[in-house]
Amino acid sequence: MSATTPRPSYTAVLRLPYARRTFAAALVGRLSYGMVPGAVLLAVTRATGSYAVAGTVMALFGATSVLLSPARAALVDRYGPRRALPPMASLYAVLLGLLAVSTWRPGAPPLLLGAVAVAAGACTPPLGPTMRTVWSDLAADRGLLPRAYSLDGVAEELLFVSGPLLVGGVVQIAAPAAAVALGAVLVVAGTFGFVASPAVARVPGRSTVQKEPGGRRGSWGVAGIVPPVVAAGGVGLSLGALDLLVLAFAEQRGHGDDVVAWIFAALSAGSAVGGLLYGAVGWRSGARVRLALLTAGLGLALAGAGLAPDLAVLTGVVVCAGAFVAPALTTAYLVADASAPPTARTRSGAWVNTAVNAGISTGAAASGLLVTRFSPALGFALAGGAALLAAVVVGMGSRRGRAAAPEAAAGGEAGREVSRPRERR
Repeated sequence: MSATTPRPSYTAVLRLPYARRTFAAALVGRLSYGMVPGAVLLAVTRATGSYAVAGTVMALFGATSVLLSPARAALVDRYGPRRALPPMASLYAVLLGLLAVSTWRPGAPPLLLGAVAVAAGACTPPLGPTMRTVWSDLAADRGLLPRAYSLDGVAEELLFVSGPLLVGGVVQIAAPAAAVALGAVLVVAGTFGFVASPAVARVPGRSTVQKEPGGRRGSWGVAGIVPPVVAAGGVGLSLGALDLLVLAFAEQRGHGDDVVAWIFAALSAGSAVGGLLYGAVGWRSGARVRLALLTAGLGLALAGAGLAPDLAVLTGVVVCAGAFVAPALTTAYLVADASAPPTARTRSGAWVNTAVNAGISTGAAASGLLVTRFSPALGFALAGGAALLAAVVVGMGSRRGRAAAPEAAAGGEAGREVSRPRERR
């Protein structure tokens, strides 16, 4: 990967018409997603007195939220954000409010909590994928787009760090159910502020998009979406396994749980810095090539983490691994957007979201087997191997794509210097 002259500043991204008000509103709504999982877990545990029930409710909520994300994004593509998002956000908030009321005092029926959680997860509005679609429309200068997506990704990373901190502050003065209710308020306020922006009004639904020659409205680029989905899944698998592996590593060396939180904070810090640096560079190499290299970099860093002699070195290696996370996911969104027709841009980003979230859940489940059957060093090697395998698959697809079409068709920025095809994070 080689760099050219630096791109316009992040300030230039925020100076795009309506960018600041649109982005700020989206972040308010997305802060809810950083809060709700922890808030629901605490509220259900307090109401039922059972960790098993709380875990089951969270699994149901997460499953419907993740697995139905592409379907909800397809509604945004079909009807447009202004028609699709407000009903989703309103119903999601009402269900979260019902969950808050149900868990305010002990004795809530577990079946009721599970049913409400399933319904709430199914209605989660796809604010992240829709915001990336808006960025794609706002950035007439396509050189700004990777930087806009890097900024979006770093902000999202910080939201998922600050969300649990906000929950912690709320439960110091009120019941955990109050944090669930606050999450409902945030998603409604953010969504309605988001759709009120003129920038969102310019994003059409499929019914308003002109048909292509031949009478079709565009086709779903399945072949193009596979590489970013595979890469995101590999990143998710590796990250999902990391939590228990770090805990096992620390316990093996006589440390308590408190130091583990600092290592996870280091991962987030590395990801944020990596994302900002990635967006600050104008890359010559194609997006799919970068996607394979960045995913491989994460895999190599995690595979080497198990060789660390102590927690200090492990923390440094985790920071290095984190530096690949945001850039890899940013590039996955860029490739997905380049592969999607105008009528499926939000859905393409949602598939990447689904892949990384499903990978995290699968990796977390698999890590339980890793830490019980293998040493932490071997567990880290296997976790890194998941990302490396994904990188190999993406790399093989990139070579086939270059043999079949010019680099521009594969979503590379080198090709964009001439034909400027659409890319997005």
